[in-house]
Amino acid sequence: MGWRREPRGKLYANNWLGDISTSADFPAVQVQFKNTRAGFYVNPSKLNLKIGDTVAVEAASGHDIGQVVMVGPLVRMQMVKAKLDPDNMDALMKVFRIARQSDIDRFNEARSKEHSTMIRSRAIAEELGLNMKIGDVEYQGDGGKAIFYYIADERVDFRKLIRILAEEFHVRIEMKQIGARQETGRIGGIGPCGRPLCCSSWMSHFVSVGTGAARMQDLSMNPQKLAGQCAKLKCCLNFEIDSYAEASRQLPPKDVVLQTKDSDFYLFKTDILTRMLTYSSDRRMGSNLVTIPASRAFEIIALNKQGVKVDRLAEDESEVVESREYIDLAEQDALTRFDKAKKKKSRHKAQRPADNAASDSASADSDRGPRQDNRQNAPKRQDSKHRMRRQRNKEKKNDQQNQQ
Repeated sequence: MGWRREPRGKLYANNWLGDISTSADFPAVQVQFKNTRAGFYVNPSKLNLKIGDTVAVEAASGHDIGQVVMVGPLVRMQMVKAKLDPDNMDALMKVFRIARQSDIDRFNEARSKEHSTMIRSRAIAEELGLNMKIGDVEYQGDGGKAIFYYIADERVDFRKLIRILAEEFHVRIEMKQIGARQETGRIGGIGPCGRPLCCSSWMSHFVSVGTGAARMQDLSMNPQKLAGQCAKLKCCLNFEIDSYAEASRQLPPKDVVLQTKDSDFYLFKTDILTRMLTYSSDRRMGSNLVTIPASRAFEIIALNKQGVKVDRLAEDESEVVESREYIDLAEQDALTRFDKAKKKKSRHKAQRPADNAASDSASADSDRGPRQDNRQNAPKRQDSKHRMRRQRNKEKKNDQQNQQ
């Protein structure tokens, strides 16, 4: 027993109770379908089901095809988490059998029509002028039902759309609304961290994310940085919130003023994980900034409560942490560096030495640089031509003057 991985790479369940002996196996299993759709089914025939088995299960009408993702006593815990009664097996649908080859062939035939059905349904919704987007279509295992997943910002009356789709595809229609997170997870992409999106790689259930998670981690409330590709707050804001909450409990309150003999100091900045606090002598701006550890801050607070004002915040000047200059590593290799126009370099024609003796003397003379020697020893053919022309013109002018 171990992790089961979907073809797209998502991790669904780890049967950590698989190696633990129990008095009796739980009679229900969890089955996973497309687009994170899952359900609990009772196993009346007591089939020897394992994680990853493809099974045919009972549906509202007909049967459906899915994969087993959880078995054993762990299913009971998941049913309690989903607010289902684990003792009432009559409310659950049944697992018919392990899928036969005929069931799988029929299922693959139904799935092959999903893309064309989605394209056609989008065109129909656009003709009806409905403000909605059909993101995906899922056919039932027997091909008798189709689930249309759509996204809409407001309430949509799609009763006419259902009638048209039923007449067009000759199946029962079910409309299911999904959110922007589910749509982004279905499409996939690369996050700002350079890795595939969590919602498309391993996340199967989404938890609401609030701005309190960003405030707890002392992040900038910039919506462009906090929002993901789904235009919602990033799910990764919840990953480290527990660590920050635990670390913030070990810090002094933010509204406490530290009193010294010279002035009062107010909290300016907090580094939660390193437990370093920066205080300023001005409440509104950073002035005379001093960074001290949280232990020193608690010590000063205790002395202030006793009416004692300390000489300075830091016990020793060596304890004062100098503020480091901010360096944006991303700007060092910015993509816009390729957009800068390059300066055109003047191309000089190669000049050859007049004779071998001149080149030998230039290489032997170490006092003069190579560029200077080349300039002195290289022949200037164009200049000599100009001098000859000027000399001829001058001689012609003198002849004309003499004739006159």
